[in-house]
Amino acid sequence: MVQRIGSLAEIAPAYDAIVLDQWGVLHDGTHPYPHAIAALKDLHKAGHPLAVLSNSGKRSDHNQKRIENRGFPPGLFRQIMSSGEALWRDIASGKLPERVYFAVERRPREAQQWAEGLDIELTPDMGRAEAVLLMGLPDGSSLDDWRPMLDEALAHRLPVYCSNPDRASVRSGGVYAMQPGALAYAYAEMGGQVSFYGKPYLPIFTALQSALGQPDHVLMVGDSMEHDIGGANGAGWDSLFVCGGIHKLELGSDEVCARIDELAASKGVTPPAFAIEELK
Repeated sequence: MVQRIGSLAEIAPAYDAIVLDQWGVLHDGTHPYPHAIAALKDLHKAGHPLAVLSNSGKRSDHNQKRIENRGFPPGLFRQIMSSGEALWRDIASGKLPERVYFAVERRPREAQQWAEGLDIELTPDMGRAEAVLLMGLPDGSSLDDWRPMLDEALAHRLPVYCSNPDRASVRSGGVYAMQPGALAYAYAEMGGQVSFYGKPYLPIFTALQSALGQPDHVLMVGDSMEHDIGGANGAGWDSLFVCGGIHKLELGSDEVCARIDELAASKGVTPPAFAIEELK
């Protein structure tokens, strides 16, 4: 049975490191959640190592600035690891063979900024591309909007590298926005080749654990049952599920812990050890 807690401080002493998701846990994309900054400042002051693990197509330094711009003080987190950072490092190291990419991005020029320092070419011509970088989607996107692009990529047999496996994320005001994972999973169902970077896939968890000095007891705090909780299970970490994030409408307000068990079962995930309404 999932243990309901009132604050992260209740369980923090049991862990060598506490890793937090970004959207749905720290902020809603625009504003920090009401108690998040104060709670983390108290934990940091008490000496608990904190880190962020985010399915963001941006690099880690961009995410650090984004988090600080939402009111979280500099130096709060020992490490910030993003899926976009992991993909950048694999291209930089030569692990990925392609050098000409068609990029799907949330805003113009984001891919160009992300690719600084890489020996690659970004092209708007799918026919010249060797692979697709699936990094972000404009707000308001629907799967139908992107069907022609997926069809063209499949016709050229292009591999897709997805740096954000999330299917959706929470925006300000409780609005849900489709994320790159929705396109990536659709492309895979069409028979296309997809490589995912980020949660719930193990490499990004092990990369962060290594960067933190291989702590033995790690807690993952997240709002996605599939990506945060499922990924933590695979990494051998405990997890704290935030009910007020991406699954809020599914859970409702009554008998939350029982509903969490049902939600975990529907995703094929072992339930989290703990649950909390929002980060406190």
